[in-house]
Amino acid sequence: MKKILFQDTSFRDGFQSVFGARALTEDFIPAVEAAKDAGIYHFEAGGGARFQSLFLYCGESAFDMMDSFRKAVGPDVNLQTLARGINVVALSAQPKDMINLHAQMFAKHGISHIRNFDALNDVRNLVYSGKCIVEAGLHHQVVVTMMELPPGCTGSHDAEYYVSVLKQILDSGLPYHSVCFKDASGTSNPTKFHDTVKGARKLLGDDTIIWCHTHETAGVGVTQYRAAIEAGCDGICVARAPISGGTAQPDLLSVWHALKGTEYTLDIDVNKILEANAVAKECFKDYYFPPEAQKVSSEVILSPMPGGALTANTMMMRDTGTLHLYPQVIEAMSECVAKGGFGTSVTPVSQFYFQQAYANVTQGPWTKITDGYGKMVLGYFGRTPTEPDPEVIKIAEEQMGMPRFTGDPLEILDPGIPKAKKILEEEGLPVTDENIFIVGALATPGGNKGLDFLKGNKDIRVRKVSENGEEPAAAPAAAPAAGVPAAGPNGKYRVTVDGQAYEVMVEETSGAVVAVQEPKPSAAPGGGTEVRAKVPGNVLSIKVTAGQAVKKGDTLLILEAMKMETSVPAPADGKVAAINVNPGQIVKAGDLLITMS
Repeated sequence: MKKILFQDTSFRDGFQSVFGARALTEDFIPAVEAAKDAGIYHFEAGGGARFQSLFLYCGESAFDMMDSFRKAVGPDVNLQTLARGINVVALSAQPKDMINLHAQMFAKHGISHIRNFDALNDVRNLVYSGKCIVEAGLHHQVVVTMMELPPGCTGSHDAEYYVSVLKQILDSGLPYHSVCFKDASGTSNPTKFHDTVKGARKLLGDDTIIWCHTHETAGVGVTQYRAAIEAGCDGICVARAPISGGTAQPDLLSVWHALKGTEYTLDIDVNKILEANAVAKECFKDYYFPPEAQKVSSEVILSPMPGGALTANTMMMRDTGTLHLYPQVIEAMSECVAKGGFGTSVTPVSQFYFQQAYANVTQGPWTKITDGYGKMVLGYFGRTPTEPDPEVIKIAEEQMGMPRFTGDPLEILDPGIPKAKKILEEEGLPVTDENIFIVGALATPGGNKGLDFLKGNKDIRVRKVSENGEEPAAAPAAAPAAGVPAAGPNGKYRVTVDGQAYEVMVEETSGAVVAVQEPKPSAAPGGGTEVRAKVPGNVLSIKVTAGQAVKKGDTLLILEAMKMETSVPAPADGKVAAINVNPGQIVKAGDLLITMS
């Protein structure tokens, strides 16, 4: 009887897949201790979205969380984190000095293993980060990312392609200790899992440990694992109740049960696991479990949305009052995958797909190329598995004013540590390695969220149920301006400004992609111009003050939605007569942002 290795992902991928990565450390540490007492010795303990989410939504430092996790399990348990190649755990691609600092800091704060992937399967993006992980004394688990392509798409993402990526990894000479095949959307059919692992085993021999990772989102996770195990997989990722199944990993007990009658088993004491699960259920009894996180979503087979991104996005759509658009966005995502070069739908590419689909729905098909998607099709994150659609490339070049790039993305990034040190010094903050990494990893065009955290802006947006057990209220939205009612469930608005009426409405088109007729700057009563939101979002930062003179095109403020920042430009030369919103405020399409004179 072969004992299959397993990693408990409840406290990282489970959190991301169910709670949008928003879980407070003090709430879940008792569940970690109970799991360790039940005999579990390998946990996913951070990285991925669980790095930035702690600073952005939980008011905590991810480094403090990792320290607490290590203390709870003791020195001998494997603690693993997730890294995204040259992005590591940051919001964007990182330079070499920051990639190296990532490995050093995670080793310092109790991590023993790092799973390292690139969403484009561009092996160049794994080489340097892999070397840094090994040099820091950590176990490097190199990854090939998987998914199912939308119907009618071919050219990659079959077993032959995955084995060819593995060959590139071996030929590159990058150091590794184990190999993982990771399907973040849970959409790869079981036969493909079987054939991929079988091909990898033939290539690697019997001594290399092969892991597989999937989600239960499409309802085939347990079947994928059984197919992979029968082909020679050594280890799998599982979660436990109440943070298992649905958008999270297949449940530990479900997989244990599915292996009965075979020559494979999971080495667990079922009664102890049930006791640990009871502790976890008590820890999370006050947390809001989104219904979409607890069901099979078979539509993701056609539009491969990862479990970890699905609930993170629906959480943000709840925050901005646009959850009613989700079905249209997930449908529009299929076209974004088909035309984007087949990068694997896993962070950050899954977010690029969703952001572009969201823009196509809220602003019209390909009217706005989003920053991440545009840079991806233009080559700034590396080589996509296949060539993106030529027309989309052309649109991206024109809108973004950037040429196609075919070089190594790591070689065009300036060092990050000197910049981060300068920011800390100017702000009078301690120049520690942790603070350098926080400031360097959480910088965006709209501001530095790491710096905001270090300066005391510790926003807590963890969704817990109300006293009567119902869904918590959404984040407050901006009050509609005069004549602008709140949008109904169909997303329709009717706006009247100074006696002139126009509509902001969602309409279905022949491709089931929705187009939005956006508000244009309009005359304010008594003269001047009203600048209204074209898209819903959070007011990330305001770049002007009342009375300030601005030129046409100057950035007035920045909205954020779906981790996507949208600059709101001045429609004409003039002065800022009034600022009608506050930082952190949620606005909807049509809401008044700025009044200009």
